Amino acid sequence: MSHIEPTGLVVRSADAETLDDGPTSVITLLADRGETSPVTVNRASLHVGSPGAPAHLHREATELFYVLDGVARILLGEVIHELRPGDFVLVPPGVAHAFAPAASHATELLVTFSGGPPRFDYYRLLERVYRGEATLADIAASGPEFDNHYVDSPVWNSR
Repeated sequence: MSHIEPTGLVVRSADAETLDDGPTSVITLLADRGETSPVTVNRASLHVGSPGAPAHLHREATELFYVLDGVARILLGEVIHELRPGDFVLVPPGVAHAFAPAASHATELLVTFSGGPPRFDYYRLLERVYRGEATLADIAASGPEFDNHYVDSPVWNSR
């Protein structure tokens, strides 16, 4: 069970909610912005062949990526960076970005959002799409609610 302590938030891994947003990725929900936390934090486990997240931007939120394991490819603006454990990326509001494991690799990312709306319901929507309980149109329509705005990136699409 997660609980607030006078000095912060404690989330036990055994109690964290996990979601499948596809056959090759798992999202572990750690903290959501709101009454219990000033940030949203998740662990993204992307297996070999995972498509990751397509190019998008956030108008309000700053997104931070820390590579825990494996090799990740992260689009930042118009440049794709290959990142390894210990590498860090900060994406300011308005900057297009995307992420996926590098070819023939898996990756584990700690993803943090500062600012913007709570996002756990967005991740739950991704799982519902994977299960066939929601559609890609539902994701597109949720953009304003979750500050998630998809963009075209020829650089990312041609990788």
